[in-house]
Amino acid sequence: MTIDPADQPPASGPNPSRPIVPKSANDALRPERGTPPPRRSRRSRSQFVVFLNFLVACIVLVAVAGLAAAWFGKSMFEAPGPNQHAELVMIRPSSSSSAIADTLEREGVISDARIFRIGLRINGADGALKAGEYEIKSGASMHDIMDLLQSGKSVLASLTIPEGLTVQQAVQRIANSEALTGDVPDDLPPEGWLLAETERFTRGMSRQALIDKLAARQKQMVEDVWARRREGLPLETVEEFVTLASIVEKETAVSDERPRIAAVFINRLREGMRLQSDPTIVYGLFGGAGKPTDRAIYRSDIEKTTPYNTYRIDGLPPTPIAIPGRASLEAVANPSQTEERYFVADGTGGHVFAKTLKEHNENVARWRAFRRQQAKSAGQSEAEADETLPVQ
Repeated sequence: MTIDPADQPPASGPNPSRPIVPKSANDALRPERGTPPPRRSRRSRSQFVVFLNFLVACIVLVAVAGLAAAWFGKSMFEAPGPNQHAELVMIRPSSSSSAIADTLEREGVISDARIFRIGLRINGADGALKAGEYEIKSGASMHDIMDLLQSGKSVLASLTIPEGLTVQQAVQRIANSEALTGDVPDDLPPEGWLLAETERFTRGMSRQALIDKLAARQKQMVEDVWARRREGLPLETVEEFVTLASIVEKETAVSDERPRIAAVFINRLREGMRLQSDPTIVYGLFGGAGKPTDRAIYRSDIEKTTPYNTYRIDGLPPTPIAIPGRASLEAVANPSQTEERYFVADGTGGHVFAKTLKEHNENVARWRAFRRQQAKSAGQSEAEADETLPVQ
């Protein structure tokens, strides 16, 4: 049967006017091309915009890396330190923060000197660390160490200078202290003008600095006591005041006796009597070096004329003979109210006092009897006992 093309229904799909091209099996299975994207504008294709995008990406990466580094550094700065035991670390005077960080790392109390330096700058502590010897506790963090070095709470050393030493003897103690640094200065304070006490100081302090400090404090103390002295003392200058106080210091170690002994010397000065103080003989013979321990002082030494021998000179010696402490200075500034002019050792470390020469000679006789008994017990002769003086 023949079908008239005119009787066929209109074809749907492709244009009926176009010829139908048969597809192979592969072409039939291949997906059709979708709608293409819109064309990029010229602005989006600009090299400047591309650079900006790259720059923003770099900034973001750097910011992320910086935050990560800051977090890591902060964690290390506040984390427990590597030392498993307490350590003593010496921070030298005038050390830079860089040198301090290197010292701490070398001593094994911090793990990274660079992080410690950065932490100092961030916390505003760069240049605020103090010299001294510090005890770094076990596991102390860098932050803990920074706080400790800022506080200045270092381990303190101590040095005792007893009253009655000469300046030369006191300076020798300073020279022998291993906790101090530097040389002893050539120019020492005048005799008597150095503070005698137990001084606590930061290990590593210079000897010059300590001597300057003790000299300044002695000067201040002397001036304070001198300003509160009793009126009418036969002392014209503060130097004479220190000189008499040094003699009182050497005459007795009994605190309660000092005002009384000071009164004896004040009374003698008022009446023009010689002081006749045995310790002045010693200073005249040996000076600031002090008497050798194996050298006794004999009665024959009384006859040796020196500028300090108050058995041979009138009034006070030219300078102090030792470092007076506060108690001796106070005793001279405010002596006891007494008419006593003599004293002699009583054999127990103290003294007996007398107003008249007769009473004094009786006290001396008792003292010599006591000395003879001592000499006899020690296998010495009475002559040897009588010859030696009871010098402090």
